[in-house]
Amino acid sequence: MVHVLSSRVLLHPVDPERSRVFYGERLELAVHREFGTGPERGTVYFLGGGFLELSGRAEKPLSPSVRLWLQVADVAAAHDELVSRGVDILRPPVKEPWGLVEMWITDPDGTRIVLVEVPADHPLRYRPGI
Repeated sequence: MVHVLSSRVLLHPVDPERSRVFYGERLELAVHREFGTGPERGTVYFLGGGFLELSGRAEKPLSPSVRLWLQVADVAAAHDELVSRGVDILRPPVKEPWGLVEMWITDPDGTRIVLVEVPADHPLRYRPGI
């Protein structure tokens, strides 16, 4: 069995500085660590139970099949904060048929990010009888 001690998502942005502004200033993700020097230096952000690392540089954006799922306590409050910081909202918060409240944004390279609120009565949070 593989014993995983930590995990992170690695993104190689087309414009690393633009992406650092987006994740660090617009989303206000806390920095876990930084490494290297120059414009392609690495920055690792906290993502709840995981990490997001921006490092290196890509020639073109990632495949549209790559997406980030970020759980937040209050997606409506996150919406208001992100709008005030100039983040483009692809889709405002909507309660989905499966019971989660989801809002979609995109990073500067077009990577889609879903911000998800898990309501208190949702089975992901509470399962009667278990």
